[in-house]
Amino acid sequence: MKILAQISRVVVGFLFIFSGLIKLNDPIGTQYKLEEYFEVFAADLPAFHDSFLSLVPLALYFSVFLCTAEVVLGIALLVGYKPRTISWLLLAIIVFFTFLTFYSAYFNKVTDCGCFGAAIKLTPWTSFGKDIFLLALILIIVYYRKKFKSYPTGIIVVISTVASLAIAVYSLRHLPIIDLLPYRVGASIPAQMKPSEPLRYQYVFEKDGKTLEFEKYPSDTTMTFKEMIVLNEDAKPQITDYKVWNDAGDFTESTFQGKKLFLIIKNLDDINTAALPDINKLINSVKGKGVEPIILTSGSSEEIENFLSQHQLTAPYYYVDATVLKTISRSNPGLWLLKDGIVKGKWHYNDTPTAEEVLELAK
Repeated sequence: MKILAQISRVVVGFLFIFSGLIKLNDPIGTQYKLEEYFEVFAADLPAFHDSFLSLVPLALYFSVFLCTAEVVLGIALLVGYKPRTISWLLLAIIVFFTFLTFYSAYFNKVTDCGCFGAAIKLTPWTSFGKDIFLLALILIIVYYRKKFKSYPTGIIVVISTVASLAIAVYSLRHLPIIDLLPYRVGASIPAQMKPSEPLRYQYVFEKDGKTLEFEKYPSDTTMTFKEMIVLNEDAKPQITDYKVWNDAGDFTESTFQGKKLFLIIKNLDDINTAALPDINKLINSVKGKGVEPIILTSGSSEEIENFLSQHQLTAPYYYVDATVLKTISRSNPGLWLLKDGIVKGKWHYNDTPTAEEVLELAK
């Protein structure tokens, strides 16, 4: 059992570090997940509606704290820093995560917990199973906590805390160090909107109290259809909700034609307007040089027109779903360069490129 306790310590430590680093790379992604949980709890628990909604503006702070805590606790566990205290803290955090994943799975809410950020997508029940596994290992660690030796490794814990916060701050002030989202540089948006191979299905029917499964749709009309299951899930399109439109119609396909520099305005509530003069200068500089500037927004026509007029932004605007814009850009505003549907550049407003950089990438 002592060997099992040591194995548990190593496995839990590395999993916590991996999970935390993946999320620290993109703390805004975790922020969105926490906001989703708060909104779900507000709707499901009317008595605490206002309390949960009051947490939404604090979601980013919770995100950075939880992601940093994962990394620091994992490192502290591996280097033997105050094992008794760390074991109880690990138990507290895994109980919290287990509750969230169980709630998601059982009530079919927040169908992607974001446990490993955008790197690994888990179904709700798989996420819950993963947390039960970790909970079991952490209970072993708690049981044997007095057997672990304590080492004077506080400096390592301090350094890991500072380094974790530095990663988070960098990702917030720029963009994720490693972009794992489908709209990353180098990705083909049209290709990701199609299956990577022909989808194969399993058709489930019922007849005379028996469940029957077929890989080809049967011709027997006496059976009752139950469900259709995709057999090769990995081949499904990675992008299913990218759509661009205005009052005149759908313009999705036209965004894949030629060179387009998109100004992403996710919303008008928390947009950094101080970055707009430089962005406006860039937009005016690339006009007539083979790159078409376009604004993508989720705001209403009246709001966006007033906003564009106020900031003297002269470019056509189109609508995109707010969730899609959040996935395209973690920055508000953000810049996104496409050439024939392939992402050639992506920038945080703190890193607004020059016209020369944009034109060079768009060649």
